[in-house]
Amino acid sequence: MKTVLITGASSGYGLQTARHFHAQGWNVIATMRTPREDILPRSERIRILPLDVTSAASISAAVEAAGPIDVLVNNAGIGVVGAFEATPISHVRKVFETNTFGVMAMTQAVIPQMRERRSGVIVNVTSSVTLAPMPLAAAYTASKMAIEGFTGSLAHELSAFGLRVKLVEPGYAPTTRFSQNTELRIEDLIPEAYAAFAQPIFAEFARPALVTTETDVAEAVWRAANDTSGQMRFPAGPDAVALARAA
Repeated sequence: MKTVLITGASSGYGLQTARHFHAQGWNVIATMRTPREDILPRSERIRILPLDVTSAASISAAVEAAGPIDVLVNNAGIGVVGAFEATPISHVRKVFETNTFGVMAMTQAVIPQMRERRSGVIVNVTSSVTLAPMPLAAAYTASKMAIEGFTGSLAHELSAFGLRVKLVEPGYAPTTRFSQNTELRIEDLIPEAYAAFAQPIFAEFARPALVTTETDVAEAVWRAANDTSGQMRFPAGPDAVALARAA
């Protein structure tokens, strides 16, 4: 029976991905900064571990406790919506610490065991902003674009050991979900000078037709984790699929 470790599994895409893999008969290690036992089914195939991907000690403890990992899903992330001019550089660094360096650190922690077994898959969750950068998300886009390049390069070097590295690119999610893990309010990041520019953009965000669901992402992660072809990118959600086809 295979084991998947998912970061950022307390809510959203990570939580639904944990549920999906469990439903498929896998062992699931759901990690989160503050463990909650009530969000997943009680099952001998589910373990919930504390993990902060910005802490080397937390990563080491979680990976050691997890044991052999067949699939790592790097899902943990934070977003920020607003004018870059008004976004504190301190917060830009926080975005990169989780979305970029956190992914790299987790990946580096699991490579040795996968390399020794010559078996394993790493799935990095990015965003459709890497296909078509959107306004008012410059820092977030940059953090995810870095992972796209990282994944492409890593896929080449790990293929020599039989390991696969994949990307899942979710489409649009409501700004309330997108920015739920940040302490900054959207209202504070839209200076008056940007108000006229931002208004139609937020109106477009409110359109429900193109929303990517948590199930869309969970299913894309499942496909990526089990794919044995050379395909690296797996768009998730209607707008991401459309963008990928147009690329």
